[in-house]
Amino acid sequence: MMDFNMFQEVVKDNILNSLPAEYKEASVSVHAVPKVNRTLYALTVMLPDHNKAPNIYLEEMYEHYQQNEDIQTTLAEVADAVVEATKEMSKVNPVLDADKIQDNVVLCLVNSTQNEELLKDVPNRRFQDLSVIYRWVVNMDRDGMQSMIITNDFAAARGFTEEELFQHAVENTKRICPPRVKSMQEVMADLAVEDGMPQELLESMGVFDEIPPEKNLWVITNEMGINGAASMLYEENLHKLAEQIGTDLYLLPSSIHETIAVSVEMGAPEYLAQMVHDVNMTAVTLDERLSNNVYHYDKDLRKLELATDVPEKGLDGVIAEPPMIYEKEGPAR
Repeated sequence: MMDFNMFQEVVKDNILNSLPAEYKEASVSVHAVPKVNRTLYALTVMLPDHNKAPNIYLEEMYEHYQQNEDIQTTLAEVADAVVEATKEMSKVNPVLDADKIQDNVVLCLVNSTQNEELLKDVPNRRFQDLSVIYRWVVNMDRDGMQSMIITNDFAAARGFTEEELFQHAVENTKRICPPRVKSMQEVMADLAVEDGMPQELLESMGVFDEIPPEKNLWVITNEMGINGAASMLYEENLHKLAEQIGTDLYLLPSSIHETIAVSVEMGAPEYLAQMVHDVNMTAVTLDERLSNNVYHYDKDLRKLELATDVPEKGLDGVIAEPPMIYEKEGPAR
């Protein structure tokens, strides 16, 4: 069985043979695409007289190849994906007017260490061990939200500075993806009701029993539940929650989509950080991990900062701390 590097070359060299006749003169390339927390490799098949083409990410296709061990079957699947994605792209005609873009830029938080390559190419600003980046919301409907990361080239071509993007995104995010704070109890009850569980059964299970605010877990996200961890940047919501609980908060970054807030009386930050790390490594996919650290919100100073400084600053299980260097003892005198 070929490895992933060879698989990329084979697909690149042979994909035109599996595509319809109109692709005969298309240009084919494979290139690295920095994504949140990882780099993917994309196949691009550009039709003549076209100035854009969809990316077909080869990691998923390689998994199909590993399962069927048949390169011809996999090439046919890749070809089908190219044709379908090209059709879908032709239906999307996003407006590139600068006024429209500035009304649809939103905030997103990513891990700084894990995204060093991505951050070289996108406008960003640091926040503790995280970085704020910007997404342009292209479309929203009941099925979800389509968005793209704004790159340096995209921003420069349309005359936006990072500061301007930040100012627009702060306001837009509250409007497009309103921050939401709910107790874990409320969240679980809502999910159970959506799944059709009878209200009477939930009540008999004690789902609606009152839990003291300082003993509860609080989910901080947005109404969409997408890239909702950025809601932790809206300090007024943290302050309101801390006042309700009556203590400072620890924030546990459960994913790029949400954070969990607890009273500082719930445990030491180092213990909580170990919990976050263990959950990240076992239950959260790499592309959705945010941080292995825990944050402290001081309700009197109204300030959010790191409560821990773990060695696992990256999110792929690799220790980011440099090795310790010991001085050699000189000869005895």
